[in-house]
Amino acid sequence: MSQTPTDVIQLLGPNEQVELYIRQKIYHPKINVDSVLLTNERIILRHPRDLGLKKDYTDFSYTDIANVVLDKGILRSTVKCILRFGGDPLALTELPNVDAEKAYGIIRENLVRYQTPLTAIPGTTIAGTIVSPQVIAREVVKVRCNSCSKLMDENATQCPFCGAKQ
Repeated sequence: MSQTPTDVIQLLGPNEQVELYIRQKIYHPKINVDSVLLTNERIILRHPRDLGLKKDYTDFSYTDIANVVLDKGILRSTVKCILRFGGDPLALTELPNVDAEKAYGIIRENLVRYQTPLTAIPGTTIAGTIVSPQVIAREVVKVRCNSCSKLMDENATQCPFCGAKQ
């Protein structure tokens, strides 16, 4: 992983953190090298042009991505991000396998974080409902039955599903 360029760091939001910076490797000599920056909020593509004097940036929020696919090759891999609202998928091509696996893991983790509706802070509104801390605490305190492996209250002396003593 290379050092993150300062021009990209200036684009980051106040709580945004760089999780991975990949400088795409190209087999033939080329002056402009595309690079990919994965943060905890979005994917940023950096396109330097005109001998590096000008730069274009394209960013994709994790909420705009429906799925991610890792197409692993022998030495190089492609990470494809399927966009939620159609269009061509975002393809990060010709990445070394190690970088592609890291990128896939980070993107998958952030997709889960941004697309799971119950990851909000307790007491905040989600689609018109209020999540109370008591409900969350009650759901977390569950154990598996020794006989049937179904979830039940941790204080139960008997499984409500199979009747086994605990």
